[in-house]
Amino acid sequence: MPAIFLKIAKIAGMSRSHKIRIHFTYMRQIILDTETTGLEPSQGHRIIEIGCVELIDRRLSQNHYHQYLNPEREIEDGALEVHGISNEFLHDKPLFGDVVEDFLAFVEGAELIIHNAPFDIGFLDNELSLLGRSDRMADHVRVLDTLEMARDLHPGQRNSLDALCKRYDVDNSSRKLHGALLDSEILADVYLAMTGGQSDLGLGFISSDTAEADLSHLDISERPEIMVVEASAEELKAHNARIKAIEEKSGHCIWKHL
Repeated sequence: MPAIFLKIAKIAGMSRSHKIRIHFTYMRQIILDTETTGLEPSQGHRIIEIGCVELIDRRLSQNHYHQYLNPEREIEDGALEVHGISNEFLHDKPLFGDVVEDFLAFVEGAELIIHNAPFDIGFLDNELSLLGRSDRMADHVRVLDTLEMARDLHPGQRNSLDALCKRYDVDNSSRKLHGALLDSEILADVYLAMTGGQSDLGLGFISSDTAEADLSHLDISERPEIMVVEASAEELKAHNARIKAIEEKSGHCIWKHL
């Protein structure tokens, strides 16, 4: 886990400078997109492609999830024109039920970043429902909708992914057709550009993994002690079991190394 050292001089009666170690937990975000057979799950439409890329502390990792799916139904002509994925291509691909555990293990506990999130989450929740499951995506992840964010930042303007690419100078020249993984990669660049002012966590005095700052103006003498509530043996057992399950499904579990 990364640590930052801060040099503290003469605080609360200290006679000499001291260094304290501050630990930061990782922020894991998943940029997600889907392609579907049509626009409405209520009309029987299904997911045919899921694409995800991973951000760790606002940096793209090499970890991603990509899966084509057999929807067990015909793709509408309008949808085919958008993504170019045919039923012939999908006929030998797995069903959603075949990959649901791997998919949920990949996104578990992360913040999903989606452009027009109600569309994708609606389809994913529908797929879970068709399997007879009671859980929904909200039971596994948090969701941030970049379309809502863009509308707040640019009211009255076009805020499609292509429009945002143009506005933030993000290269989308390879986007001839929609594709879940490609669109996720593009959205990652757009999201980072939209939120570029937030990358330093407000710690402007820190420029590297190890840095020093003069905090002599701070007075911590009146601060109460921080209460630490330790997990019970039963809670630790349940936590470790969950971590093991995630690692077995995805082959990778970042929480194990924190």
